[in-house]
Amino acid sequence: MQPWNLTWQLATRFRKRRERSGFVSFISASSTLGIALGCMVFIAGLSVMNGFEKVLQERFLSLIPHVEFSAVDSQLDDAQKIIDISLAHPQVISAKRVIRTQGMVQQGAQFTGVQVQGVDTSQPQSIESYTDESTWQALQSTPKGVMLGAQLAKKLKVEAGDSIILLVAQNGNFREPKRTRLQVLGFFNFGGQVDHQFAYVKLDTAREMVGITTGTTAVELSLTDVLQAQRVANELGSQIQEYIYLDSWMRAQGHLYRDIQLVRVVMYLVLVLVLAVACFNIVSTLVMTVQEKQRHIGILATMGLRSKKIMQVFVWQGLQNGLFGVALGVIAGLLLTTALPDLMSLVQWLSGETLLASDVYFINQIPVQLQWLDVLLVAAVAVLMSVLATLYPAWRAAKTEIVQAVSG
Repeated sequence: MQPWNLTWQLATRFRKRRERSGFVSFISASSTLGIALGCMVFIAGLSVMNGFEKVLQERFLSLIPHVEFSAVDSQLDDAQKIIDISLAHPQVISAKRVIRTQGMVQQGAQFTGVQVQGVDTSQPQSIESYTDESTWQALQSTPKGVMLGAQLAKKLKVEAGDSIILLVAQNGNFREPKRTRLQVLGFFNFGGQVDHQFAYVKLDTAREMVGITTGTTAVELSLTDVLQAQRVANELGSQIQEYIYLDSWMRAQGHLYRDIQLVRVVMYLVLVLVLAVACFNIVSTLVMTVQEKQRHIGILATMGLRSKKIMQVFVWQGLQNGLFGVALGVIAGLLLTTALPDLMSLVQWLSGETLLASDVYFINQIPVQLQWLDVLLVAAVAVLMSVLATLYPAWRAAKTEIVQAVSG
């Protein structure tokens, strides 16, 4: 029999023997349960963080430009050159002309603020995914049409086919705004504050409203890696000769990503602390086991089992508790992660309250994305701390006096 196999079997026998007191059994079980609960909760928690990060990148940032070059004056002098320079960069997927301006919808004596987006409807736009095909086709073909956010339309109490009067500032002031009558073609439903504030028109319509002929006020870029937005903006900005404002989503909306990362770091710290508390029970269990097994340790020593091997027996015993807890926690964590969206829906149904309102947030359910690297990380930390918790009790067992242990 191999030495490591002998010490493993001795550890298994020590762990399963029923001569231990009920209190020691309780402490041992609580350590295993604590490790399992810690692993389960943090696998699910990290999966939720991954889900929010994925939604942020794939959904929210689909409407927010990753990088934007906007005119210092009324319009860009040579938007096409900026587009050509941008598309030459390996990180840039697309570059689009856009006119963005603030406006107010007039309804009698009431005014409602709105963010107007003039887009090139001949190019694919992300907003297409959040409206029906007929509305988008109508926006492409109607000279003075507008597509409103669903919540904005609800606030204005307008329906498709109605007309609205839109006031747009001229030269940066509303003293003599330009009034434009637009036909409401339909609505988009993205979620969150976008639906409350945004309106989309054709690029030509936007030019007429802001008072420019053929130019554009900004160029928006989409990137392969959104986290490189500021670096790409700086690199391209150094190649553009025109005076422009450089902007990226990291400046205006980067706090969302930083908040997610901060919560992730805090969760890692809490993971270590929770598992540390659970592993303290392993220390307590092994210390009491060593005290209880003094005679057995003395007999093993007289039979020739070296101190190093005696220490190994108790390391294996603590590790067995840890491995069992980790395996149980990982399985429970995977099941909880898979069932979490359904569980949240059940909680909403039972409570009658909406946890994530789509008219406030841009999602209406808890997003989850399981990453196996997180599972391995949680399991590895739990196993490592289980091993560390065994060192002191195992060292005490190895230092047991043979004569005193056998005679006791």
